[in-house]
Amino acid sequence: MEPDSAQASGPRAGSCGPGGRPSALGQAFSQILSHLTGPESRQGPARSAALRDLGALLEATEWARLLEGGAELLGKVAAALERHAAPPAEQDGGGDGSAAAAVAEKAAAVGLLLMKLVRKAEAAKPSRPSPAWRAALRPLAGPVYLFAVTHSLEQPWTRPRSREVAGEVLASLLRVSDCGSVAGFLRGESEDDTGSFPVIMGLLKPGLDKESWKNNPATKHIFSWTLQQVTRPWLNQHLEKILPPSLLISDDYQTENKVLGVQCLHHIVLHVPAADLLQYNRAQVLYHALFHHLYLPEHQLIQAVLLCLLDLFPVLEKALHWQGGAARPTTHCEEVLQLVLTHMEPEHRILLRRTYARNLPAFVTRLGILTVRHLKRLERVILGYLEVYDGPEEEARLKILETLKLLMQYTWPRISCRLVVLLKALLKLVCDVARDPNLTPEPVKNALLEEATDCLLVLDHCSQGQVKGLLARVLQSCEDSKVVDCLRKVQLSEGAPYRGT
Repeated sequence: MEPDSAQASGPRAGSCGPGGRPSALGQAFSQILSHLTGPESRQGPARSAALRDLGALLEATEWARLLEGGAELLGKVAAALERHAAPPAEQDGGGDGSAAAAVAEKAAAVGLLLMKLVRKAEAAKPSRPSPAWRAALRPLAGPVYLFAVTHSLEQPWTRPRSREVAGEVLASLLRVSDCGSVAGFLRGESEDDTGSFPVIMGLLKPGLDKESWKNNPATKHIFSWTLQQVTRPWLNQHLEKILPPSLLISDDYQTENKVLGVQCLHHIVLHVPAADLLQYNRAQVLYHALFHHLYLPEHQLIQAVLLCLLDLFPVLEKALHWQGGAARPTTHCEEVLQLVLTHMEPEHRILLRRTYARNLPAFVTRLGILTVRHLKRLERVILGYLEVYDGPEEEARLKILETLKLLMQYTWPRISCRLVVLLKALLKLVCDVARDPNLTPEPVKNALLEEATDCLLVLDHCSQGQVKGLLARVLQSCEDSKVVDCLRKVQLSEGAPYRGT
């Protein structure tokens, strides 16, 4: 029997023998399915026996014969195997080492069975698969994909062997589906192919509601990883399915889940057109959900949120219309910057200081000349951060120097009145770094001195050459060669007074 003809009469073709009785193959699958899903599936011997029977059945039966039980029945068997290998809920010992090893061992065994099943289909695949043949494969593809993603990612419940088997299962699934990549499998390889993303989301949906999404610790990772494989312009048509789970995960009390949810939201912001995000006020919902996270002192979460907000601001500002008469309204970017500066001033934790400083240049660049509204607070933050040693990498001070340079470029008419304060801070930094005996590696010292010198050059331009005159007296009394080198670069520089970017 040809594979196409096995499917031609519907998914239940061949499931009954003469007189309407179930076929022997259908009975065997049904019995295995009941052992894997029924109450007796909790008993180890019955479960192991069912897996052995299934392996022997797959080994001895060709794809066309397997379809006699119905493609839907094959899909149910694959789904039962996927659930059988799923990691336990966290409250059931999902994080225990022995339980994780047991899950990985079970996943490796299940993966070999699924690989046999997919390779049977691959061996029977015609040179030009018909729609009927592809339809027969569809009920199988979803559960196989869920299993492969669950166990191919590096997670507490996986081990090298289980990840290897799961990777081979995924590769076999892509081959039999004629897909060159996971992205192609999900979105479709042609205009007529809708892809498997709707099917995968349909399988994930029952496990992604408020009550059940933590029952399987793999569900959130499958959703996140799958979501990030689908990009513009295919993602916007699935917005109603992907936005609620992303918001749900980001609203959890655990920081790990918050970060994962925010990363999903960031992917949506990047790959869904602004018009779709503005529709039904979705962009405002995203903004308020993200803004709320900025009050939590978790550096990984703050980093993810700020990156997402910086890409969301252009979308939000499309809805703002300034008429030019009244005062320009405060933008969302300014609201976030105000809160960030409020948190930066008293912050003493190094990781948070680095996170805030790392993102500050992007805010100054985003606001441009509007940064002048926040000049006093930025000045206080910059001066405070320049005084504090930040560890061997000096990431915070390097980023603060970058911020200062941008700030002077955008707000140059207001810089001359701050000349003395900024010059003192920069000279103190140059002297401290140059005289640092061993705390900071030499390449980092050089980077700090170079950035500080650039800031002095910009400050000189903004003050119409006043810095050169003030530094002349310093050079006469300075004996440190590194400091002298930096100051001479400023003294020897040429150029007209600065007029902004």
